[in-house]
Amino acid sequence: MSNKPCCGCKHPFGYALNTSTIKGFELGIVEIIELAAKAGYMGIEPWIAELDTYLAAGGTLGDLGKRLADRGLRVVGGIAFHHWAVNDEGQRRAGLEQAKREMDMLRQLGGCAIAAPPFGEVADVCLDAFAERYAAMLEVGKRVGVTPLLELWGFAPRLSRLGELMYVAYESQHPDASVLLDVYHLYKGGNDFESLPLLNGSRLGLLHMNDYPADPPRETIGDADRVYPGDGVAPLSRVLNLLKEIGYCGVLSLELFNPAYWQGDPAEVLRIGLEKTKAAVEAADLG
Repeated sequence: MSNKPCCGCKHPFGYALNTSTIKGFELGIVEIIELAAKAGYMGIEPWIAELDTYLAAGGTLGDLGKRLADRGLRVVGGIAFHHWAVNDEGQRRAGLEQAKREMDMLRQLGGCAIAAPPFGEVADVCLDAFAERYAAMLEVGKRVGVTPLLELWGFAPRLSRLGELMYVAYESQHPDASVLLDVYHLYKGGNDFESLPLLNGSRLGLLHMNDYPADPPRETIGDADRVYPGDGVAPLSRVLNLLKEIGYCGVLSLELFNPAYWQGDPAEVLRIGLEKTKAAVEAADLG
């Protein structure tokens, strides 16, 4: 299954919910699905921990997949943390086994991708080793049927820069190599959005959509400071136009961690988030 929206819109993007956006409400995945569907999202990007909690309480992936289908929702990705890139061989083996299990969970829900961030002790990992280890992750994903998306983390000691990410993806020498970008993380890592045209849109598996304020400054800004699209200073119109130029026709997955939004009604947070994401796309005047 592809993450192309196929939504009949005049612009190339679909809209999904990364469940971190309402994490502070501590809702179960079933309730999140209901809220996302009612708000009008076309898909969700769950955290694996939410699926584990659901299964531990007696739920089944079959039932969850049916619920998603009945509500017209797709699983556009999944958030997980695997020690796939660390130098410790034992940790890497365990990380790949964990990844295999979690990829299969997403596959059973119709998912086609999973995040592969530079998780763990990776400060001493050279980029060539990253590339080799990412290729190993891709092979696991190929066998399962889910693509691990190499994720840029702006705060990480490695893969905080777009150049590093592209080098690792290229040098993995794997036909399925794809990346996951995030507006906030690109900024946090000190990247220039004008470098986006160096990418091939077909190898951008997913974009995390958000915005960031002018203060705190980039050096100290954190996840909790992310704001709704359009409420910050990110050049979203330029970013979206560059994405269109490179041929990206995938999903914008709203990913926020702002505790200020975890008050009141989660349905209102989802409504506002989707409205502001669509408004940012409209303001970009994509033609």
